[in-house]
Amino acid sequence: MFKNEWNEVRSGWLILGAFVVVLVGQIMFTLPGVTFLNLIEMAGRHNDTPNVFLQSPFTILLTQGAGTFGGIAATFIAYRTINKKNPNKMYVQGRATDLWTGLILGALSITILFVFLYSTNQIVLKNPLSDPNITSALLVYFILFILVSLFEEILFRGYVMNTMRAKHNKKSVMYIVSALLFTFAHVFNPNLAILGLINIFFIGLLFAYMFDRTRSLLMPIGFHFTWNFFQGSIFGFPVSGLDPHGLYKIDVTTNVPLLTGGTFGLEASILTTIIIGINFMIVKMYTKQHIRSL
Repeated sequence: MFKNEWNEVRSGWLILGAFVVVLVGQIMFTLPGVTFLNLIEMAGRHNDTPNVFLQSPFTILLTQGAGTFGGIAATFIAYRTINKKNPNKMYVQGRATDLWTGLILGALSITILFVFLYSTNQIVLKNPLSDPNITSALLVYFILFILVSLFEEILFRGYVMNTMRAKHNKKSVMYIVSALLFTFAHVFNPNLAILGLINIFFIGLLFAYMFDRTRSLLMPIGFHFTWNFFQGSIFGFPVSGLDPHGLYKIDVTTNVPLLTGGTFGLEASILTTIIIGINFMIVKMYTKQHIRSL
């Protein structure tokens, strides 16, 4: 139960221990920001004057952003202390072209979905393309989505897949476990949709495939970032059920959530399922000449 046939601690126990460390790290980094904001709110009540800072999107960086940064740091600590290995072995580094390819594919995928829905009148824009709603939230979510993409790829692909590989797990099992854990992390998001979870699982498989084929986290990190940023902060779709803060605001004009994803966002759209499949083929062609498989 605890050790494999090579008398090594099974990867599942290492991953469980790492997730505990990550949770503690997230809490430790989130608490100071939450405490600070609560103190400001209490002072505002005492003075009977609302605090402008509390209404600023920058408060998100003090809570969610700090917690996500704590998760990144805790993942590296877990790999060093639990796995007793150099965190560089998680392959965070890599080729710049892998990063740029991921960034382009993520942005292009969301843009194609937006253009299709807009051109077929499935959605309408509340503000015209010539009048983007530029606010400080754009910068806040730019930073936040960078942190999220780093954290989730370092944890679910870098830590989980490398830990399983070191314990002689089959590659197919590595893919599936990584994608399942990634999916479970989104189970408690608001406006949950079954197709959304299915597509998140497929996206998790895609990120695992990118990581495996390039032996670098840069491509999945790049794709993950622009996928989220363009979906929520540019085109104004919900991101995995979370409210958007986009340059553009949209209204869904059709009652066909199978196409638009409904309140969960594009990840609950059948169009996303197709786009994910296309990206598998693109990644296969991109890496055909230089596979560096795990």
